Amino acid sequence: MDTIASLFSFITWPVSWVIVQFHKLYGAIFGDDTGWAWGLSIVSLVVLIRICLIPLFVKQIKSTRNMQVLQPKMKAIQERYKNDKQRQSEEMMKLYKETGTNPLSSCLPILAQSPFFFALYHVLSAIASGKTIGVIDQPLLDSARKAHIFGAPLAAKFMDSTADVTALGASLTDVRVVTAIMIVMMSASQFFTQRQLMTKNVDLTVKTPYMQQQKMLMYIFPVIFAVMGINFPVGVLVYWLTTNVWTMGQQMYVINQNPTPGSKAQDQYLGRLLKSVTAHGEVRGRTKRNTVKRIVSKGPDRNDIERKFITGLAKLGLAAQEDGTVIKSDTALADAEGGAAQRRQQPKRQTKAQRQTGGAKDAGSTESGSKTSLQKQDGSQDDKSKPEGKSASGSSRQAKSGQRKGPQRPKHPSKK
Repeated sequence: MDTIASLFSFITWPVSWVIVQFHKLYGAIFGDDTGWAWGLSIVSLVVLIRICLIPLFVKQIKSTRNMQVLQPKMKAIQERYKNDKQRQSEEMMKLYKETGTNPLSSCLPILAQSPFFFALYHVLSAIASGKTIGVIDQPLLDSARKAHIFGAPLAAKFMDSTADVTALGASLTDVRVVTAIMIVMMSASQFFTQRQLMTKNVDLTVKTPYMQQQKMLMYIFPVIFAVMGINFPVGVLVYWLTTNVWTMGQQMYVINQNPTPGSKAQDQYLGRLLKSVTAHGEVRGRTKRNTVKRIVSKGPDRNDIERKFITGLAKLGLAAQEDGTVIKSDTALADAEGGAAQRRQQPKRQTKAQRQTGGAKDAGSTESGSKTSLQKQDGSQDDKSKPEGKSASGSSRQAKSGQRKGPQRPKHPSKK
C-alpha cells in the first residue's frame, strides 16, 4: 500500500494544503489538537472532492443505465458471433459507438477519486512515522499526532502493535474497537449502496448476465473493503466511510428522482407523481414535466408501469400532453370507463357440466341436421334418376335384391 501511495506523492501537497485550511477553520472552534478539528477536516476534504466529481457521477449513472438497456443486444451479438471473437469485439464497439455508451464511464468516479485517496494515505502514514509532508510542518505534525477520534489516533491501524499504539498515546484496545466498528460500517454502507441499486433501480423484466455480475459485486466489494480496512489508518477509514455514505445518499436521491425505466423505483416514483397530480390537478416542477414528456414521446413503446400511469391519469379525466403538462379530457375519461366496463362485462366461465350439456345439444342438433340433409339429397337424386314418362315400379330393368347392378355376366354353358 505504501508503494502505491508513493506513486501519487505528486498530489500530496494539494491534499495536505486543503486539510490544513479546513483545520484552521475547525481548530478555531474545537481546538487545534482535537480529533474533531482533524476529523472534520478529512470529512470536508471528502465533501469537496465529491462535489467536484458530480459531473462524473452523472456520466456514471447514464453509462450504467445505457449498459443495462444494451444487455439484450450485447447478448444477441455474443450468441451470433460466439465462434468469432474478433467479429464479436467489432460488433460490440460498433454498438457502443452507435448508442454513445462508454463501458469505462461507470468506473470514472472511482478512478478520479483514487489519487486523492492514496495521497491522503501517504499523508497519514507520514504523520504516523513522525515525518513532515507537504505543507504539514512540525507544529502541525505534533498537533495531528495528538488528535484522537474516540480514543484512536488518526494515524493508528488495526494491525499496529502495542508499542506503535503506545507511541501515539493510546491503548491497543481502543484502537481495535474503533477501527473494527468503522470497518463494519464502511463495508455495510458499501453493501447497502449496491443492494439499493440492484433491488430498486434495475429493470426486472430483463434478465442478463450483467445483473448476475452486479449481484456478485454486491457481496464481493464489502469483503474486499473489510480485508483492506485492517491496514488503513483511522484517518483513511474516516475518509472512506464518509465517501461511502455520500455515495449512498447521492444514489438514493438519483433513484428517487430519476429511476431506471421498468424498475421498482420507477413504479414508486410514478405512483407519487400520480398522487401529486391528483392533489393539485397539474404537474408541478420541471423535472416531473420532463418525466411526463418522455413517457408521452414513447407512445406504444411504453412499459407496463408507464401505461399504468397514463391509465391512472385517464381515470382522473386527464390526458398527458407532449410538453409534459396535463389537461382535462372527457375522451380520456370515457375511454378509461369504457375499458373498465368492458372488463366487468366479460362472460362468466361455464362449469364442466354446462359445457358438457351444451356440447351434447350441439352434437344432437348437428346429427339431426345432417340426417335431414342426407334424406333431402337422396330424394333429389332419386327424382333425377327417374326417366320422364315412366314410373319406377313399371321398369323391368330394376335390379333384384341381392344382385349386382349393371349388365350381368352370362353364365358358362356347363353351369346352366
